[in-house]
Amino acid sequence: MVNDYVGLLVLCSVLVFAFGSSTNLPILSFDEGYSQLFGDDNLMVLKDGKRVHISLDERTGSGFVSQDLYLHGFFSASIKLPADYTAGVVVAFYMSNGDIFEKNHDELDFEFLGNIRGKDWRIQTNVYGNGSTNVGREERYGLWFDPSEDFHQYSILWTENQIIFYVDNVPIREIKRTEEMGGDFPSKPMSLYATIWDGSNWATNGGKYKVNYKYAPYIAKFSDLVLHGCAVDPIEQSSKCDNVPNSEAIPTGITHEQRIKMGHFRKKHMQYSYCYDKTRYTAPPSECVIDPQEAERLRGFDPVTFGGGRHHHGKRHHRNRSSRAEGTSI
Repeated sequence: MVNDYVGLLVLCSVLVFAFGSSTNLPILSFDEGYSQLFGDDNLMVLKDGKRVHISLDERTGSGFVSQDLYLHGFFSASIKLPADYTAGVVVAFYMSNGDIFEKNHDELDFEFLGNIRGKDWRIQTNVYGNGSTNVGREERYGLWFDPSEDFHQYSILWTENQIIFYVDNVPIREIKRTEEMGGDFPSKPMSLYATIWDGSNWATNGGKYKVNYKYAPYIAKFSDLVLHGCAVDPIEQSSKCDNVPNSEAIPTGITHEQRIKMGHFRKKHMQYSYCYDKTRYTAPPSECVIDPQEAERLRGFDPVTFGGGRHHHGKRHHRNRSSRAEGTSI
């Protein structure tokens, strides 16, 4: 089946371009594009059909999944996260094909990690390709706003040669396909997921702070759902690329202004990058492009992880940090 999908790469890749603005892209109703994944009545579709709430309580979390698989595209949602004490709570907006390719799956992640009262939510991105879970490509950031006060847009652009993560139209991370990554660059059709679940064993200070169900239900609210890409029928192995509307409305490339904003964001708000983690890698993974200024700033932020000093908590130390981001804006 993988070989059949490869033949769709050229056709699908011409339909997706770097993101400028999603205002002209079609917003789907929940029933048009998604199905409930789990959670019983912890998933609620609002009356207009275009907004959905997923919640976590002592019984269960909840989530939904796209009805189609996609080989490349632009995927977006406006999300408002739970407020107050949210330690241990994980909200995820991601793409995956792990249900089809169990041993060589691909994945593109936004993970939102809750915190104790008075501490900020953190956001984490990750990329897996061809089952390369032994090489986590995590980056973690603070934000320049409180994501529980209002809706903010989180988007993923995935093409044959690049992946870009956006927050409110600002690109925060760009992954380019390189020879060094080889098959680790995601290349098989994926579904889009949104979930909320209990990550008490790792999500906040390495499990020090856990979900407190006194504050439940924890509700994550979703709107402006965009599935704009090359849909693939997993049974017929055929593509729906010819029917994707409004592709001409999306400009190509990261603009000069967006690249400046991305640089400012990473300088002020990035808290962790696998490329600089000397406790995990004696040498950076081959696809990493080391920025000396970025390396120096992260070394000052965490001299143990990024300076190669003595380490006491194992290679997953980066999941244990809860430091606030520098600055208040990008």
